[in-house]
Amino acid sequence: MRYQTLLLLLAMGFTLTRAEIPKMRGYTLTWGDDFLGSAGSLPDPKNWIVDIGTQYPNGPPQWGNGEVQHYTDNSENLKLVGDGNLQITPLKNATNAWTSARIESQRTDFQARSGGRMRISARIKLPDVQGDQALGYWPAFWTLGDAYRGNYQNWPAVGEVDVMENINGADGAWGALHCGVHPGGPCKEPNGLAKFNQCPGTSCRGNFHVYSIDIDRSYRPETITWSVDEQVYHHLTEKNLGVAAWAKIFHHGHFILLNVAIGGYFPNGHHGSPTPLESTVPGKSMLVDYVAVYNSV
Repeated sequence: MRYQTLLLLLAMGFTLTRAEIPKMRGYTLTWGDDFLGSAGSLPDPKNWIVDIGTQYPNGPPQWGNGEVQHYTDNSENLKLVGDGNLQITPLKNATNAWTSARIESQRTDFQARSGGRMRISARIKLPDVQGDQALGYWPAFWTLGDAYRGNYQNWPAVGEVDVMENINGADGAWGALHCGVHPGGPCKEPNGLAKFNQCPGTSCRGNFHVYSIDIDRSYRPETITWSVDEQVYHHLTEKNLGVAAWAKIFHHGHFILLNVAIGGYFPNGHHGSPTPLESTVPGKSMLVDYVAVYNSV
């Protein structure tokens, strides 16, 4: 009932700065974080790893995406704001160098069990920025296959699920799947199998929405769906990839990532030239109310 009430309030135009992690009928809460804690503190280290710098140890430079920012654990870039929200803020210093933040879950075992279902969900407010001021902004909520951690050279074969990506202040979000080989392969890399969707009711920019994926292994073909506020907009099955490529992604654990990148191949490609620009304004934050992982009973 709490989840239906939350959706009703959102549909009526109410803006809630904090919502409890909702329960789901037929599911148990496997893991979650509602980002409660002292204002200015970092997210719980039992739940999250804070990435630092411009690459993993021995990983591809610029995080493999051409991003220009340096990730930090400074409170100016990453902090709990004290009202049950996590804040990630990209900034530009006096030498025009960008900083931001990226975190990833300690756990790497999130998966739908054989014969079961899983949902990964987060309530997120995207940066309230658009036009030339937004060029280069790249907030994201996504997962990577567990085999990536410690290897860092096996993308996209490990699988990447973009639950939500937004670039250049677009009024909407992309959901995407990356897999197989680069370039080409079953996921048509480097673009992946992606679809764009506008948020229902209110703009994605500056408003909270619930972004989710649902992986269903309870029947054949197995499926994954993307939704915003319970409205499904993207759907793939194992038939789209082939059984072997599908199994490499979804028959293994994943870990969760949250970040705001600046610049990179995705925003550059849509803009048609490198980003950010002089017009790109720093200081526009992404807020995350909660992240939750559910598995069917």
